Amino acid sequence: MKRSFIAFVGIAALLIGWSFGARARAEDFAAAAAQSPEADVDADNDGAGYTPPEGNAVASALHLNGYIDVGFAKAQGDGTSFAPGDNRFPADYGVDPFATAVNSRGDVASTDAMGRFVNGFLPRSVGIAGHPSFLLNTLNLDVRYQHPTAPVMIFSRVQFLPRFSSGGDASRLFVEQAFGRVMPFEAVELALSAGKFDSVFGIEYQDNQANIRTGITPSLGARYTTGQSIGAKLFYRLQIAPLWSALSLNAAATNSGNMVESLQSPDASLTGAPVLSARLGYELNLAVVQVKLGGSGLRGPRNDQRDRGALQKMWGVDARVFVGGLALMAEYVHVDEDEGLGTKTTALGVFPEASGFLARAIWAQVAYGWSVDCAALRRVTPYSRYEWRHAAFQGFTPVTVDRVTAGLRIDLWDALILKGELLANRERAGAPNVANNVYTSSVVYQW
Repeated sequence: MKRSFIAFVGIAALLIGWSFGARARAEDFAAAAAQSPEADVDADNDGAGYTPPEGNAVASALHLNGYIDVGFAKAQGDGTSFAPGDNRFPADYGVDPFATAVNSRGDVASTDAMGRFVNGFLPRSVGIAGHPSFLLNTLNLDVRYQHPTAPVMIFSRVQFLPRFSSGGDASRLFVEQAFGRVMPFEAVELALSAGKFDSVFGIEYQDNQANIRTGITPSLGARYTTGQSIGAKLFYRLQIAPLWSALSLNAAATNSGNMVESLQSPDASLTGAPVLSARLGYELNLAVVQVKLGGSGLRGPRNDQRDRGALQKMWGVDARVFVGGLALMAEYVHVDEDEGLGTKTTALGVFPEASGFLARAIWAQVAYGWSVDCAALRRVTPYSRYEWRHAAFQGFTPVTVDRVTAGLRIDLWDALILKGELLANRERAGAPNVANNVYTSSVVYQW
């Protein structure tokens, strides 16, 4: 892992030198750092077809951006949702192991079940248990190349994730995204992508990155909708100018669908059949208010087992309203997985059973951003989110949990973000009550 990190830093240094040697414009760097790599064609951002560049465009063809997310977190108890003395089998089917999240990746304080059997329903962990600790959550490097004479963009996002576990160093060098995109028509908002890219389901995937997300942690339903996968994607938007509106379609065929990679690995198809997903969106863009609505669906074999007849089916709806500095947003997702044959295979290992699974989750968030022009201070944003999740594995007791999340974000200059957040987790039914609230904070440096 040390060699991988040295190689990562070396590549970053070479690219920085190349980028500055090419005299890439500072304003392009700032703009790219503030948005998703697909912001210009996403269903919720302004899009445009391909326009050939004027003059010498080589100087701005390569863009290098990134961020460093440094955190400090403390979880109650032992950092898990496992209750002392609870010997249900398997342990992770009787609680929500994802509840004690500490960063924007959804990594939890701990997944240590104290020797109890688990069956792979687990997130990634930072290994701090119930101890307060500083964390280097993510070192992120984005490289984007826009071809100067063709409607082609190439994007990659590589992340170094320093982690510790009971077995020692668990650090990873992780390729989160790597894709090429073609926008062949100047007058049509159509984009075709192939490679590893973000989900097209719902809206929360747009906030995956720490420098973009208003708060720190993802919702209780994010595990189903915010994963990346490998495949092909199509985006199309139709502007309806007389009605100040637009319709959009985001559709994909991928290896694993939208689950996070700890639940279903995206790197290879285990069944040989793709997972199909799509979101249909509507936008109303008025001078004072913006309204964005969407409906999403997914169907295909679950990619944690080898029976292509064992399907995962998902649907969801989402809504956002923006009025001045006020942002209201909500999402509902329904998940249904058939029981698979044989063992279950995830990025965390091989487990005995691919159990049938049913889940429903909803979250709603309100945030207000005060724009400030006072020395370094740019923006202050208090926010709060309510989350609810009900889930059951086939043959096991359903578990219902909810959470109230509250926090504050402060933007300084255009390069520094400070966040503090409190997660109040509550077990409503089917799971033992346990002290598992979390305080977490984040300092994000972006370039």
